Amino acid sequence: MVKIISMSMDEKLLEEVEKMKEELNFSGRSELIRSGLKLLVEDRKSRENIKGKVECIILVMHNKKAENDVTNIKHKFEDIIQTQIHNNLRGEKCMEIFVLYGEAEKVKEFYTLLQTNRKIDNVKLMIA
Repeated sequence: MVKIISMSMDEKLLEEVEKMKEELNFSGRSELIRSGLKLLVEDRKSRENIKGKVECIILVMHNKKAENDVTNIKHKFEDIIQTQIHNNLRGEKCMEIFVLYGEAEKVKEFYTLLQTNRKIDNVKLMIA
């Protein structure tokens, strides 16, 4: 059974959705958003399957205004952070690379806290 939902997004994101819809030849915004949500669900499922000790990289993109949030989160995970690289990008953007080694559950917790923080633009997890 198909359910109809409504959602809010700012103008900038809507412009990106429209642009992607055209570039990727989706028939409508709903089809594009469904496709994106399926990728997010698949990503979550693959993370759920990691167990034991893992080596991975977390890439974080954020505005400089989010620096304190990132710092507060990372301090809780210093035991699994092997290396951190911070780079100031053009404008007010920053990029952080975290090289991690530790228990999968702790890695997932770190990733989830970063990903669910509204001030952080983008978070990617790559497992070795």
